[in-house]
Amino acid sequence: MRAITQNKLGGPEVLYVAEVERPEPLPTEVLVRVHAAGVNPVDYKTREGGGMQGVLGAPPFILGWDVSGVVEEIGFGVHTLEVGDEVYGMPWFPRAASAYAEYVTAPARQFAKKPANLSHAEAAALPLAGLTAWQILTAAADLQHGQRVLIHAAGGGVGHLAVQFAKNLGAYVIGTASKAKHDWLLSLGADEVIDYQTTAVETATGDLDLVVDLIGSETTVDQSIKVLKPGGLLVAVPSGTSPELLAKAAAAGVRVRPFLVEPDGHALGEIAVLVEHGEVQVEVEETFPLAEAAEAHRRMATGRTQGKLVLDVSV
Repeated sequence: MRAITQNKLGGPEVLYVAEVERPEPLPTEVLVRVHAAGVNPVDYKTREGGGMQGVLGAPPFILGWDVSGVVEEIGFGVHTLEVGDEVYGMPWFPRAASAYAEYVTAPARQFAKKPANLSHAEAAALPLAGLTAWQILTAAADLQHGQRVLIHAAGGGVGHLAVQFAKNLGAYVIGTASKAKHDWLLSLGADEVIDYQTTAVETATGDLDLVVDLIGSETTVDQSIKVLKPGGLLVAVPSGTSPELLAKAAAAGVRVRPFLVEPDGHALGEIAVLVEHGEVQVEVEETFPLAEAAEAHRRMATGRTQGKLVLDVSV
């Protein structure tokens, strides 16, 4: 099968198309013919030597965790899926799923039926970003109806889904984004959008129950602490929790929690229902052929995408 692999760490140029052995499903696993694979910031960070490279080990390895495709074979003990089912998932994370390839194998329960109203490209944009947003709001933060939440980078892959999930949970939702994305985010349900390029966030809002920081810079961390009410929660996604951040949060009387997403086929099933009912939309800015994975990485690294980038594995 074709796959995008790399033999060394480095820039996008280290990615290349190779012929590799097709995997075989073990008991409780399924073999999925991949139609599309989502591209996420963790992908290019891992390619460079950050992200999940420490988990994957030294190259060669195949990147990617977002998958949408069709079940071609089931292993012994699989009862939730059948051959021919259209599925989507984020298998194995943070271990290698090798999604930039024509086939993947993984436990059946790490997949869910693809939302019927989405193309494979749209469905491939959902798993990692959707599960990140979902698990932050429902598990890490236990967001409640009527609470006030700020989402940094609301126009990105995770951010635009977090806006919609938070609104669906009954929260008052504020996002930060460049001016060009404001009308779009308001149409997705955001109650307010702050232009971070022209407005200091800490002067534009406050008394918040939750801040979801999807940027992790020193600026966004400091802003987040300042706008939380006493006892409020900061979920720090890219940056995690350093001793310095914990000390700042304690001095301000707020809480801080790190976060890492995990596979969850059941949650993907719940997300699929919201999508099929028209309550959640997924934005795909551009789709690239599998062979152009390097170009997709260059685009992703700009940090200026609206929604998600996706690889079309069928071409």
